[in-house]
Amino acid sequence: CPCALGLDDCHPDAICQNTPKLYKCMCKVGYTGEGRKCEDIDECDNDFNGGCVHECFNIPGNYRCTCYDGFMLAHDGHNCLDTDECMFNNGGCQHVCVNTVGSYECLCKEGFFLSDNQHTCIHRSEEGMSCMNKDHGCAHICRETPKGGVACECRPGFELSKNQRSCILTCNHGNGGCQHTCDDADHGPVCGCHPKYVMHTDGKTCLETCAVNNGGCDRTCKDTSTGVHCSCPVGFTLQFDGKTCKDIDECQSNNGGCDHFCKNTVGSFDCSCRKGFKLLTDEKSCQDIDECSFERACDHTCINHPGSFECTCNKGYALYGFTHCGDINECSIKNGGCQQLCVNTLGDYECLCHSSYKLHWNKKDCVETKDPLSDNVSPKVLLHCIKSGGSDRCFLSCSPDVQVFSDTCDVRCARKKTEKRFRKTIRTLRKTVSRDQFRVRLSGTEHEVARKAPRPSEPQQSCAVGQLHPRCGQNFSAQLNNCNSVLLCSSLLDQCSPGEYSPDGFKPCVPCPLGTFQPEAGRVSCFPCGGGLTTRHSGASLFQDCETKVQCSPGHFYNTTTHRCIRCAIGTYQPEFGQNYCISCPGNTTTDFDGSTNITQCKNRQCGGELGDYTGYIESPNYPGDYPANTECTWNINPPPKRRILIVVPEIFLPIEDECGDYLVMRKSSSSNSVTTYETCQTYERPIAFTSRSKKLWIQFKSNEGNSAKGFQVPYVTYDEDYQELIEDIVRDGRLYASENHQEILKDKKLIKALFDVLAHPQNYFKYTAQESREMFPRSFIRLLRSKVSRFLRPYK
Repeated sequence: CPCALGLDDCHPDAICQNTPKLYKCMCKVGYTGEGRKCEDIDECDNDFNGGCVHECFNIPGNYRCTCYDGFMLAHDGHNCLDTDECMFNNGGCQHVCVNTVGSYECLCKEGFFLSDNQHTCIHRSEEGMSCMNKDHGCAHICRETPKGGVACECRPGFELSKNQRSCILTCNHGNGGCQHTCDDADHGPVCGCHPKYVMHTDGKTCLETCAVNNGGCDRTCKDTSTGVHCSCPVGFTLQFDGKTCKDIDECQSNNGGCDHFCKNTVGSFDCSCRKGFKLLTDEKSCQDIDECSFERACDHTCINHPGSFECTCNKGYALYGFTHCGDINECSIKNGGCQQLCVNTLGDYECLCHSSYKLHWNKKDCVETKDPLSDNVSPKVLLHCIKSGGSDRCFLSCSPDVQVFSDTCDVRCARKKTEKRFRKTIRTLRKTVSRDQFRVRLSGTEHEVARKAPRPSEPQQSCAVGQLHPRCGQNFSAQLNNCNSVLLCSSLLDQCSPGEYSPDGFKPCVPCPLGTFQPEAGRVSCFPCGGGLTTRHSGASLFQDCETKVQCSPGHFYNTTTHRCIRCAIGTYQPEFGQNYCISCPGNTTTDFDGSTNITQCKNRQCGGELGDYTGYIESPNYPGDYPANTECTWNINPPPKRRILIVVPEIFLPIEDECGDYLVMRKSSSSNSVTTYETCQTYERPIAFTSRSKKLWIQFKSNEGNSAKGFQVPYVTYDEDYQELIEDIVRDGRLYASENHQEILKDKKLIKALFDVLAHPQNYFKYTAQESREMFPRSFIRLLRSKVSRFLRPYK
């Protein structure tokens, strides 16, 4: 069996069949040749276009039919049927969507007219400028002339008629309304049908024709020497009856190869990704969107997570509006814990003391300043080393009022043992003579001993009890008054716990007496409850331990003078029960109303202003957090000479529950009668791009005291007016918004930069290599741009 052993010389696209004598080679279906050499049959290269009524694409051993935009492939895999765009999201129309063969159009309700973007509607005005008048007479687009009249223009795919008002449909729009073929004539499109179809009486649609009912085939019917042969296009499988074609549900096998979601369609399938991921150009793989790579992602630190991201703030700052950081006013929180004065600084704060006081080592309490001349207190413990007989002798002396207790010996015994241990370690101490500090463990407590010789240039200074000496480590505090004497530094681990205090903040400590509390460790006093209030027990650590007359809920604070709960003022909040203060909002934020209970209610109200000449953002205040109530923002875009404005609205979130109390409007000037480019008071998650109807733009956003929402971040760019016709041709083409892939481009902050580069400067399209274009944009989007840009830049013949 030569075929089984691979000893044949058949072509890879041929089938080897054993014969009684040897074997024979036969080319596979879709190929031609004698078997040892097979060539692919181009099924599209014939008078019938492979049976495809629109476009035919040859593939190895087969072919595929595709349809123009606005059509979908019929079940037979060859014919093209009209797509009803109005069935999905109302076609993107604000009011009424009307489906047509190969396309659709938007209409407006009574009292409105269609804006230049052909999707949104603008309120009609009986008076005012001529294009705002309902009787301007233009079938599609109205332009105002410098002399005050009007000039009519038509949408892409239409031509202006001789009366300069009406618009004549051409084959460039929705295939001219023809189902199959379209040819332009003086009076409009002339429709035709594929040779295997006949024209319907409507002159636009085509009816199938097939001798003897297409041979009973579901899809392709082909006459052969042995009879009728039925076949199915790619994406379908022929059933056992040899005639019926069934759609293959590619999603049932390995999820269609999709990383995340797979949706089966007739003859094909679509992949999509979870939120926070984007579909790569292979249209199967999903990649995490690195939001941290975007400009303006976070004020301080951005942490990317799969499918999301997180913003964090530097120490001393608080997060608001999801991405912004504002300075925390620590002094608004219990006076920062300061005993006397508190001064807020950016990212930090500082406690200060009145005159005749010094700041305690804990940086919060204040201690009295003592006269160094009158400070003759002897050190409690003294380490003294002398050289005698060529050897060192060290003595640890305790003052009479200091006692060292031991289980096995008295003070004299402990002193001798300590001296003996010091003599054994003198050699090690001498090696570290260049160091200023070493540790002593006495009765289980670790101390740090510093020895410093007096310097003539340094004046004698005094350290008050509890002061942090510079020669003590961060975790130790000086215990001696004479700074030039030997220091014993107490470990901060020995400081008083919350609810306790002592004269120096270290043990031994006493509980806070009744009527006082102390929430922090290492303090020298306790805070009074105030207003004659007492506490349930001594050693209280929180104000909540004070027995108030009433229990205050979040958003309130307890007034110890009136013994009432007071609502937190605007610009402050309190998330806890039973507190005696409200916290100031971070940075330049404030709250919409009093009685706020959470930092999320703190919002930045800054917005508006003069925008850049070439590019920028129009952003609702506090974005991406909810915008504040009762706000009004006004922006102005004044492009340089001979430049026009292009705007993309990726998405906008405005609540509709309060009857358009929040709205965004773009028009020529602040006058309500001026030419309006865009106006909305609703949420639209479907993106849209449009050009300004005027050379400059006045933009206003207003909110009422009702519901709030995320708002918007709208990028804009200005471009050379020589490209006005091309830009409008692109942004008004419904195919720009037809697919989810195209919509995601207008929402992708990285791709929008590249898109703006091409839309604003079309010649820059050619600086992108074919490989870069394929990696950035879907193939359908590249085809859309290539045809328009190439046609516009091609020299006139």
